[in-house]
Amino acid sequence: MERAFDLLERMADAGGEVGLSELSGSSGLPLPTIHRLMRTLVACGYVRQHPNRRYALGPRLIRLGESSSRLLGTWARPYLARLVEETGETANMALLDGDEVVYVAQVPSRHSMRMFTEVGRRVLPHSTGVGKALLADTAPDQVRALLARTGMPAATERTITTPDGFLAALEHVREAGYATDDNEQELGVRCIAVSVPDSPTAAAISISGPAGRVTEAATEKFVPLMHEVAEQLSKALASSGANGTNGG
Repeated sequence: MERAFDLLERMADAGGEVGLSELSGSSGLPLPTIHRLMRTLVACGYVRQHPNRRYALGPRLIRLGESSSRLLGTWARPYLARLVEETGETANMALLDGDEVVYVAQVPSRHSMRMFTEVGRRVLPHSTGVGKALLADTAPDQVRALLARTGMPAATERTITTPDGFLAALEHVREAGYATDDNEQELGVRCIAVSVPDSPTAAAISISGPAGRVTEAATEKFVPLMHEVAEQLSKALASSGANGTNGG
């Protein structure tokens, strides 16, 4: 069973579609063994075979991914609640799912004027703080390929709409240790985001609020707290066995 999961991981790393010889080369397993394992995965719906004899990740994995995303969101809520308690702003958790950012948890601010993002909402990474935090350590050629697939539509006049501009923003994220969305997804709204280190799937947490409250001065105060909460969440995910759930 461990070898079957290893093959699924290798397929995901290869972009979701591979041939048996590629899997044999990367895994070191003999072709007959891989063929047998893939037959089992196809029968279970986790893998499907194309007419050209190549194999692709199957639809049954979507259900597992959605379930594990909800589970990660459930684990995150107490940590997001601490962010709301100490910053006063809405806190979110988001994952990278394919080429999109999906929000899996939120604890709203108690302010009457607050930001609200529906759990399950999908957005493109280039216009969000969480998207920048999630992609900050991704190789530039992979980022460019993603942006080519999604396009870079402008959500506001402040949205970054060129690959070079976005790669420069990611460089700033790596230097600063956090990402921002400064009126880029919605005018009047600022967001601060940090990645969750060693998460079983790429994850980020953020706070968002009116630009008049989430100021540069507030950012300096909030970022150390966000890193602390992200570290605590990372440890909680590891100790809860979440590292065995590689979905989302």
